[in-house]
Amino acid sequence: MTPAAAVAKAAANSADIVSLHYRITGTLPEKGRLEADAFMRTEPPAMSMEMDTAGRGGGGRLPVRFVDEVMYVGRAVKGKSWFRADPAAWGGLTVDNNSHGVLPRQLESSPVVQSTLLTGSEDVRMVGTETVDGTRTTHYEGTVTFDGLRAARDAAPDEATRERRIEGLDQFVGLRVSDALTMDLWIDGDNRAKRFRWQAQTDGAQGGTGGGPLDLTVTFLDIDRPVTIEAPPAEDTATLVDDAQGG
Repeated sequence: MTPAAAVAKAAANSADIVSLHYRITGTLPEKGRLEADAFMRTEPPAMSMEMDTAGRGGGGRLPVRFVDEVMYVGRAVKGKSWFRADPAAWGGLTVDNNSHGVLPRQLESSPVVQSTLLTGSEDVRMVGTETVDGTRTTHYEGTVTFDGLRAARDAAPDEATRERRIEGLDQFVGLRVSDALTMDLWIDGDNRAKRFRWQAQTDGAQGGTGGGPLDLTVTFLDIDRPVTIEAPPAEDTATLVDDAQGG
């Protein structure tokens, strides 16, 4: 199998993923160093994450959940352990996502979709074989550009593939990459993504300030194992309005 075919096969196999446990490490524009551990499911969509960024006061981990189009953040407010904000959306197209500024934009989208971006590379190549989190993988690398992703979309052999590549193009636009994205992808023996890494320089919002280096690694720890994500107890949850009123 050629490198391009292997990457395309892994992208196609990602469409069947219904739940995922994954880990994120790296450096984000504006946020600095980040570590996160997360669980997600696709039907109905939900996500639970514990995130720690270098710029966050106290350096503690911040729990965040998305359940039934409501976001819950584990921060003490008026004697309660959580606050909620809605409407909220995670895992959709860039224009649909809404975490009320709590999550970096790179974490508002599904990592399953993000893992498919290398299908837009015109120079994808095999680097070698490596063990990732105890799993033997094949390592691929390539450069991803907007034009390459658009060409991959237009060359999609069927409607399902075209839809996946449209989602990937959307993710790339949402990252605000200045020029090109260098992407590494590790594929396991089942022809599924095991890990991917992005490296790029990003622009600020609407060309303004706030851009910077992006270096993000996402590792898939468990795929399609049962995932339970529930809203925190209502009696221990304040609303975002309550948070603002409480000062």
